[in-house]
Amino acid sequence: MCFQKFNVNAKRKGLACLNSQSAKARIVAVVLSAMYIALLLGVYVPNWEFEILSSDSTLSNGNFGLQIETVHCGLRGNLGPPCNAVGFIDRLFLGKKHLYQNPVYKRTKECSINSPDYGPLPPNSPQWCLAPFDPEGILSSVMAAVTCFVGLQFGHVIIHFKSHMKRIVMWSMSSLVLLVFACVVAILGMPLSKPLYTLSYTFLTGGASGIALSFIYFLVDVKNIRKPSLLLQWMGMNALFVYVLAAGELFPAALQGFYWRTPSNNLLNLTESFLQTFFHSRKWGTLAFVLLEILFWCFVSGFLHLKGIYFIL
Repeated sequence: MCFQKFNVNAKRKGLACLNSQSAKARIVAVVLSAMYIALLLGVYVPNWEFEILSSDSTLSNGNFGLQIETVHCGLRGNLGPPCNAVGFIDRLFLGKKHLYQNPVYKRTKECSINSPDYGPLPPNSPQWCLAPFDPEGILSSVMAAVTCFVGLQFGHVIIHFKSHMKRIVMWSMSSLVLLVFACVVAILGMPLSKPLYTLSYTFLTGGASGIALSFIYFLVDVKNIRKPSLLLQWMGMNALFVYVLAAGELFPAALQGFYWRTPSNNLLNLTESFLQTFFHSRKWGTLAFVLLEILFWCFVSGFLHLKGIYFIL
């Protein structure tokens, strides 16, 4: 009897500790989100300069082939590519030379004739098309941390609730709330933007991931239907390996080193071009190429699983 009472008390203390940790995590996430919004909308962004290679590469001008370009800002609360607070804070603390030199906004209509893909600059393109910008800078990392706290909250559900249906209900309700918040924030003027990692983007990705988690959990853990998710299980067993080689672009970069006559005639570009021609669409062909790439890494992970090889920290 005493032993049973001890277990009950220990269990209650454990749950109280978890509830306290969960509350603290939510508070930290709210504070980080508030700080992000305050800096994004409140920081004044002045005019700034950057260097680009000049068409005049002689040494007579003393700039050694470089010319100075000025981006005119002088405002706050702007979410466009050249004058947002995210880029300003990165330039201030990290320095322009340490930022990503081929940012994603080079795929916009203002900066690429092949938009939404990279391409040559269109006529009369703005100066900021050649400016550096880091999509994984300081403020973006703050909101990425908030996404981690969303995942932590989902993990707490597993600990607090032992019933499958209660877990699914809690995940689904939380995800729907996040999706509603994403729509509200977007309507209020903060668009979905991955490079800025806006609050609406954070809510959308968190909510969509929660819905996907609920569906997969119901399929695999509740209904015990595992075969359709076998490929994803393989990839999950070597997620670090796939992330480093695929998301880190080490493997694609290695493949692009093998080409026929010109660097553009490599295996990756030729495969993507073939699929775009086959589907008579750049977008559908690119989607098919991405799905084929995911399938490739699933089978690579499956091969490693069969060999009992796993890469972990």
